[in-house]
Amino acid sequence: MGSFSTPLSGLTAAQQQLQTVSNNLANVGTDGYKDRNLTFSDIFSQTGATNGSGDPMQTGSGVSVASTVSDFTEGNLTATNTSSNMALSGSGFFVTEGAGGLPNYTRAGDFTTNKAGQLVTPNGELLLGYPATGGVVNTSGSLQPLQVGSLTSQAVASTTMQISANLDAGAAVGDTASSTLPVYDSLGTSHTLSVSYVKTAPNTWTYTVTIPSADVTGGTGTTTTLGSGTMNFSGEGVLTSTEPTGGTATVLPSAGIALTVPPTGSTFANGALPMTLTWNLQDGSGNTTITQSATPSATIDTSTNGFASGTLSTYSVEPDGTIDGTFSSGNTLALGQVAVASFANTQGLANTGNNNYQPTAASGGAVIGLAGTGGRGTIVGGSVEQSNVDIATEFARLIVAQQAYSANAKSVTTFNQVSQATLAMIQ
Repeated sequence: MGSFSTPLSGLTAAQQQLQTVSNNLANVGTDGYKDRNLTFSDIFSQTGATNGSGDPMQTGSGVSVASTVSDFTEGNLTATNTSSNMALSGSGFFVTEGAGGLPNYTRAGDFTTNKAGQLVTPNGELLLGYPATGGVVNTSGSLQPLQVGSLTSQAVASTTMQISANLDAGAAVGDTASSTLPVYDSLGTSHTLSVSYVKTAPNTWTYTVTIPSADVTGGTGTTTTLGSGTMNFSGEGVLTSTEPTGGTATVLPSAGIALTVPPTGSTFANGALPMTLTWNLQDGSGNTTITQSATPSATIDTSTNGFASGTLSTYSVEPDGTIDGTFSSGNTLALGQVAVASFANTQGLANTGNNNYQPTAASGGAVIGLAGTGGRGTIVGGSVEQSNVDIATEFARLIVAQQAYSANAKSVTTFNQVSQATLAMIQ
C-alpha cells in the first residue's frame, strides 16, 4: 500500500536526526568541531478534490531532510600554554596542505611540529602562512609551510647606539665620568665601547669614544679612539649642541654623533666588515638622553640595535598571526605569519573529515589574508578552540528524534494491521 511510504519517510528522517545528534555527542571533545543539525521539509502533497469553497483538499506524502546546518559560532578558547597551539577568535579558517598538495581549511588549532620543525596538524597536514626573511614577513608571496624549529638567526651589525646618562653639574673642572656599552659587528662579535666625559668648564664637557685596541688592527696602547668632541649644556642642564674634534661648526643633538668603527685606516681583527655607527642623543620624544644636573654622574641605560648570531629558544604567536621567535642572542625576529581564509557562505562548505572543510560552488572560493583584517578573526596563541556542541541541547534533540521514530514506527504497525484486516476481508 502506498500509505507505508509516509511513515517510512518519517522513520528515515528520525534515523538521520539520531545519527546527526550521535555524531555531535561523539565529537564533544574534538577541538574546532562545529555542531550540526538537520532541517526538514514535507514531501509534495498530492492534490485531490476541492471543497465547496474551491480550496484544494491535499494529503501529505511524508518528510525529507531539507539541509544540514552547521553552527559556526565560536567554541570556548582554552589555554594550553603550548607554543604551537592556536585558536581563532572570530571568523575564519586556518589553511593547511595535505599529502596531495591541495589546501584544506580547519578551525582546529591543535598544531604540533614535525621532525623538520614545521607546524602540522595531528594528522600531518602542514600549516601554511607567509614566510619571513631576516625577520621581515613577505605577505605578497605565496603561502608556504611555517618553520619554527632548528633555526639560527644571522648576526646583525649595530648601526645605532644610545646612552642615557647624567653628568654632575656640581663637578669640578677636570672631574670625569664614563659609560660603556656593547656593539656587534657583521660577524656577530661583541665589542665594548667606552665613553669618557671630562668637565672642562661650566656647562661644558668633552667626550671620547674608544674601542679596545686588541679588537682592531693597527691599534696602539690599550684603547683606540673612535671619536671625540665637546658637549655643551644650557643653564637648565639640557644638551644644546656638540662640537666634534677638528670640526668647524656645532651640531644639534638631533643629528647625533657619527662614528666609524673601527677608525679609518684600521680593520676589525676578526675580519668583520667596518660599520658606521650613529650615537643618538635624543629619544623618540625628542628629549636629549645626556643631561647635566646637580646629582652624581651616572649611566642610567644603554642600548644598541645589533645582535650576535643565535639559535631559536622560544616562539609565540601574536594576534595578527605573526610568529615571533626569541633567539639565544636575545634577538627577537618574525619567523612567518599564519594565513587565515574566509568564505562568502560558510554553510556551503563541505566537511571532509579530520576537522577539514573544502569549498564548494555554494561557499565560494577561499579569500586568504591576515588575521584581524577583512572580517577575519584574530589568533590567540597557546590556546585551542573547543567543540561548540552543547550536551543539554543534544539530549533534547535526542529525545525528540527518539519519540518521532517511535511514533512513525507505530504508524507502520497500524498500516500493517489495516492491510492484514483488508486481506482477511477479501479471503
